[in-house]
Amino acid sequence: IIPEIKEWQSRPLKEIYTAVFIDCVFFKVKDGNKVVNKALYLVIGIDDEGYKEFLGMWIAKQESASFWIEVLNDLKSRGVEKILTIVSDDLPGIEKATLATFPNAVHQKCLVHKVRNSLRKASYKDRKEIAKDLKKIYQAPTKDMAALELDNFKDKWQDRYPNIVKDWEKDIEYILAFYQYPYEIRRMLSTTNLIESVNSKIRKVADGKRVFPNDDALLKVAYGVILELEDRWIKPIKDWDIIRKQLEILYPGVINNV
Repeated sequence: IIPEIKEWQSRPLKEIYTAVFIDCVFFKVKDGNKVVNKALYLVIGIDDEGYKEFLGMWIAKQESASFWIEVLNDLKSRGVEKILTIVSDDLPGIEKATLATFPNAVHQKCLVHKVRNSLRKASYKDRKEIAKDLKKIYQAPTKDMAALELDNFKDKWQDRYPNIVKDWEKDIEYILAFYQYPYEIRRMLSTTNLIESVNSKIRKVADGKRVFPNDDALLKVAYGVILELEDRWIKPIKDWDIIRKQLEILYPGVINNV
């Protein structure tokens, strides 16, 4: 099956993807005489007709700008000319790699990951209230109101949780990037839950394998899950008719010419 996986990984892709979601899941894999944690990175695209598609998978021990340049250049070499929006977690180097390969793409940080990472830094008794206050930021009706809610959050929590405040202020450009889009597109871009559901399925299938003997064994399991899920992806994403019309207006000569 490895030759089939390699052929799948190098297959031609479409010219444009309205959104690309990047995420990873960690597994224990033998590396020589050691057992190490390795990340399986998955990239899913939504094409110009609203259909979901796995674009590729990669295994790596470390993330860096050079690694992400390699991944994004792989997509370009297989025919991708334009990505409208890239949605990811706080992946080291992804911002620089995006600017170097798809400089016109909007980069949106996954809000689910952002909130989850923030709550890990808070005491248990405060988490519910912090989550509620953070939701006021990314669910505000406008970008200006979101910025105002961030100021309110800072006033309330700065003394107790300065690191959380600092983390949101540092990434606010990427956290609020989706506000340049209408509501239906924002809802599509606000989270990497699409990939997280895939990761959950892979974990479930791999549950009996405490340690993978090599990278190929992990790729085989992931590929089997990918094939199963792609057979189910037979309909466009929710509200695609509305989203398509909005994108045609926002990207004249790009969407409607594909």
